Amino acid sequence: MTRIAIAGAAGRMGRTLIELCQASDTLSLAAAVERPGAPQVGLDPGVLVGSQPAGCVIVDDLAAVLDDFDVLIDFTLPESTLRNVATCRAAGKRMVIGTTGLGADAAQVRAAGDDVAIVFAPNMSVGVNLCFRLIELAARALGDDFDVEIVEAHHRHKIDAPSGTAVRMGEIVAETLGRDLATCAVYGREGRTGPRDSRTIGFETIRAGEIVGDHTVLFAGAGERVEITHRAADRSTFAHGALRAAAWVAARDRGVFDMQDVLGLRD
Repeated sequence: MTRIAIAGAAGRMGRTLIELCQASDTLSLAAAVERPGAPQVGLDPGVLVGSQPAGCVIVDDLAAVLDDFDVLIDFTLPESTLRNVATCRAAGKRMVIGTTGLGADAAQVRAAGDDVAIVFAPNMSVGVNLCFRLIELAARALGDDFDVEIVEAHHRHKIDAPSGTAVRMGEIVAETLGRDLATCAVYGREGRTGPRDSRTIGFETIRAGEIVGDHTVLFAGAGERVEITHRAADRSTFAHGALRAAAWVAARDRGVFDMQDVLGLRD
């Protein structure tokens, strides 16, 4: 059994991970972590989600449970994730990271791969990662003759925009077409914008209600368009992928991987 620790245990994703980990035949919930001062600290995580007791309690210091787990799953905030990366790197603990919005600080995650194995992906969904490959194939086939727009929608509580998944989709298109996303991306439009530059990659963001996660990449050409869309109806989609990644990374010594590696989608 691979022993799993969950950071952000009381959050939406944390609770879903606890439930699925409790139901797994190959993974065991061995530790859970929350922010200092969180009211859930001291509770059994299994009891927290209405399941059977896990036999551990939620703590507010990852260092206190380093001997209890093999892989930490982290879907928290950038500042928390970076602290956990430093702690796990020093202790030789593997990680699965689904936190988005790291920006330039993602370099710290990649550097930690020199010492420990990490799966770092903006989206753990199997379907989304299949879409990543389909987007690459579409961009390669359609080329510069098609305009590219990326539309994403998430719940009102999401704090970063565009989503990490949407950014990754833009990166795939840009890399395939030989463009630099940093210079060709356009984030929303307003007013008298003039004709569209054919080499831009547009992003549109929606934040509303309880939308779990919708992403569409639109390739629009003369007389036709191709749309590649993924819609998540439940957070368990991402949690299932994260647990699959945890089981996979447990057998690796070091390096930074993504879900393309976990799913065997590399060429």
